[in-house]
Amino acid sequence: MEVSVVIPVYNSASILKELSKQVNAELLHIDFELILVNDGSVDESWSVIEQIAKEFSTVKGISLAKNFGQDNAILAGLGLSCGNYVVIMDDDLQHSPSDIPILLEKIKNDCDVCYADFGGDLHQSWWKNIGSMLNSKQAEFFIKKPKHIYLSPFKVVNRMVVDSLLEYKGTYPYIDGLIFQITNLVSQVQVKHFNRYSGKGNYNLRRSISVFFKHTTGFSIMPLRIASFFGLSLSILGFMLGVYYIYMYSMDGTTVEGWTSIIVLQLFLGGAILASLGIIGEFIGRSHLSINRKPQFIVRKTIND
Repeated sequence: MEVSVVIPVYNSASILKELSKQVNAELLHIDFELILVNDGSVDESWSVIEQIAKEFSTVKGISLAKNFGQDNAILAGLGLSCGNYVVIMDDDLQHSPSDIPILLEKIKNDCDVCYADFGGDLHQSWWKNIGSMLNSKQAEFFIKKPKHIYLSPFKVVNRMVVDSLLEYKGTYPYIDGLIFQITNLVSQVQVKHFNRYSGKGNYNLRRSISVFFKHTTGFSIMPLRIASFFGLSLSILGFMLGVYYIYMYSMDGTTVEGWTSIIVLQLFLGGAILASLGIIGEFIGRSHLSINRKPQFIVRKTIND
């Protein structure tokens, strides 16, 4: 099979029929499959997927036992995929199926992964734009993302990358972070970003925070090094101040007076310690859950697999 299209689905019952119709129309002359992964939707998404699978033999459906998260749902879809190239896209038609051939043409020429670049023209809320910008800068630091690459959820990867992604058994997968551990042959093509076809988006502040922690704790020990350096620097500063005050006292009997300096110093050091412990605790917590083999996802049902 040439192409698989994997789409994680969450509460998009009103969009799925149009989405499937457009994908089938665009890839009509290609040997392809469409894999819709229901990530614990609370609307009628799974019922609609069952209807679509009866209408189109190219459609496969997976229903997860609960909401495991977008990246986990993508991994579930990748595990069922057979294509030499796998397209990953959102379920809201902000990513146009008509752009799939453009991404496929690019990846077949010179790369392992091709991202869709929307050129900054994104039809989304201002706070989400700010979050995307901050996450992009963070990704440059923690997962060594090239500055010119936009981490779009709309992308195509080749079979080598898919097979490598499926080897990851951690509880908290982050697809883009894994990609940059697998290959540096990454490119992008500019396409248009559209308004959501219907309904309201599911991206919220909680998901933004989740992406932040995946960046900082999932694929780098840099936060641990920063916390260690910060703590060491404060310890050296405290030692030097202690030596200075002892010297001043021995020379002329000068003493440091006042509650203010002591309280400020205690609050500052206490906050630094708690922040460092929080970062370390995040690492330990994730390691604990992985060791206890918390599943990435649990499949309840499949269709046409």
